[in-house]
Amino acid sequence: MKKLLLFFFVVCAGKSFSQDINVLLKQAVNYERVLKEDSAILKYKEVLSTSAGNVQALIKISILTLAAGARQADKQVQKQYFETSKSYADKALAVDSNNVDAIYAKGFALFKMIGTEQENKKVVTLEKEVYVCAAKALAINPNHGRANFLMGKWNIDLVTAAWAKKAALNVLYGGIPDASIENALLYMEKCRTAEPYFLQNFLELAKAYKFNNNPSKTIEVLNQLVKLPYRTADDKGWKEEAKKILSELQ
Repeated sequence: MKKLLLFFFVVCAGKSFSQDINVLLKQAVNYERVLKEDSAILKYKEVLSTSAGNVQALIKISILTLAAGARQADKQVQKQYFETSKSYADKALAVDSNNVDAIYAKGFALFKMIGTEQENKKVVTLEKEVYVCAAKALAINPNHGRANFLMGKWNIDLVTAAWAKKAALNVLYGGIPDASIENALLYMEKCRTAEPYFLQNFLELAKAYKFNNNPSKTIEVLNQLVKLPYRTADDKGWKEEAKKILSELQ
């Protein structure tokens, strides 16, 4: 009888614990929806305080921290945010090494870190690591929107890079797959299909079409972007930039 009571106690406690985690996760998501990202991060950290390996919370903190870091004016402060973002993605990957969202989060953190580095060798090492993350994510799920966005950004970055960076990549790694504006457009268009409310992708896609001397497609993408609703704290900024580019083209 005692063993039976203990069994029921353990089952009930487990259910209660699971429900508590779900409540916290729901509260965090609600904070995100009203663009209170700092509050969302704190709530996700509450999840981790009782469930350190919760992959959803780890990934969300990684992505939100990365976004907050990008808004910082000081490069060294940015770098600290980006490194923290990567650390949370690494923790998520330690739990689930094939989680595509976590691979994307790590890859995008590495991509943002490129802008904080001065040493050419470190820059090209990061470029290589970004490519590895994007390629792995797409190998697992070719239709993952953010992974396609990351690969598109990687292509654009290499296409517009100084020749010294390209040369260093060839010397240090014996060459990597060719980057091209066509590839960038292909990957970002796949992202547009997979994530029709991801404003940052729309803006980068429009810039890629502009770089490729295709004003009609640039205007088409920008016009679609400015009609989309805000879903992150950065979306207002993406829209303002889109409007500015439209005014220059029209």
